[in-house]
This record gives sequence, C-alpha cells and structure tokens, in this order.
Amino acid sequence: MDFDALKTPRDDTVRDGAAFDAYLRPGDLVDSGHPEIVAEARRVAGSGSAREKALRLYYAVRDGLRYDPYNTPMRREAYRASTTLASGHGYCVNKAGLMAALCRASGIAARVGYADVRNHMTTRRLAELMGSDVFYYHGYTDVWLDGRWVKATPAFNRELTERFGLKPLDWDGVSDSIYHPFDLSGRRHMEYLAYRGVFADIPFDEIRAAFRHYYPRMTRLQEEMPAGGTLGGDFGAEGAAEAARD
Repeated sequence: MDFDALKTPRDDTVRDGAAFDAYLRPGDLVDSGHPEIVAEARRVAGSGSAREKALRLYYAVRDGLRYDPYNTPMRREAYRASTTLASGHGYCVNKAGLMAALCRASGIAARVGYADVRNHMTTRRLAELMGSDVFYYHGYTDVWLDGRWVKATPAFNRELTERFGLKPLDWDGVSDSIYHPFDLSGRRHMEYLAYRGVFADIPFDEIRAAFRHYYPRMTRLQEEMPAGGTLGGDFGAEGAAEAARD
C-alpha cells in the first residue's frame, strides 16, 4: 500500500464517502449504541445546548481516561469505543473514537479525523520502540456544533500534561482544539505534518497496515500481546523523569 498517497491536502477530506447521517449513527468501532456508551453519555452530558454537552464529554474523555500509547492490543475489538471506556485508558485513536461515540449517543454529530504529527517531546523509550518521533494517524474528533465542524483533541489527560510541562489542551467548542506547537518553557512540542482525512468510523484495517509499515517492532509486539497483557512503560512517568533531567 502506498501510504503517502493516502495523505490529504485538506483536513476535511471525507475519505470513506460517508453522508452526514452516518455521523449520528452507531458504527462498528464508534459503537454509540452500546449500553455502556449510552449510559456514560447520559451521565456526563447532562442538559443544555449541544455545545455545553460536548464540552462536558470532552473533559470527561480527556481527563477521565489516561493517555497510554503502549498498552492497546493491535486488535479490532481493542479499538471499539466501549472497550476503551471499560479499560480506562487509550491512545489518541481510541480516545477520539470514544469522544465521537459519546457525542453521537448525546445526539451530536461527530466523526473521527487523522493527521501525522511530529512530537518533539516524545520520550526516549517510546521513540525507540516506535523507531520514530512521528505519530502517524494521530486521532482527533470532529464535532458538529452551530452548523460547522470543530476539532476536539481529548488525548492528553491533565495529569500527563503537568508531568511533561505542557499547557493542558482546553476546548471551548468554538475554536479547534489542536496540539500546542510549544510547551510552557518555549520548547517545540507538536508539529502537524499531513492530514489523512475524516471518517464515520475508525478505519482500523488502514491504521493497522500503516502501523505495521511505520512501526514494525511496536506493532508486532502489540499484535502478540495476550489478553490483559502489557508492553510495560508509563508514558507520564517517563516524561516527568526526562523533564527533571533536562
């Protein structure tokens, strides 16, 4: 597969040809009809406008689930929103899918989008395992509010940003919430390199093939990970330790 050919010139290119109503219905992995997703959406979203509900959902996903790039098995079931909710942790792809599912369960149209980003502050352990500091198919959520799409990136929980010395990625439901280019000390943090389009559901097969191509060692380990297994590692602790040394 020519993965460079899958890059898109715009951040709103609809790669799967989905119509708008698909952004309100359950998908296979964005399983907004799952009873636990429905219950969580009802518990968190509360009443009020679509924006008020979406903001509550954003902060619940951002801070209620720990960002963990290591311990999601490379299996379809592990990328399902209900699985992510139950696990209490997830990678950016998983957390973006969960955000989309909770929005849909609350009657708010949402879809998932992807970009390639260079993380200038990734940890040494993760960079060695990935073989790169580029995060291909970084996941975010597009939320339909007030007649337009607004990006939400609920990946890094507040505790993680504090450990890395980063400004928490807040969201107001009006402006796009995308990674900050610099940390609180002025060091380079995130650099957006390319977009991969937007989808009604997580394109698991494409992402798995891309990860096999870009991160062969890490992906092989994640594919071999048994149920309940772990690759070890604590991304937040690694970041705090490296920040202290620097």
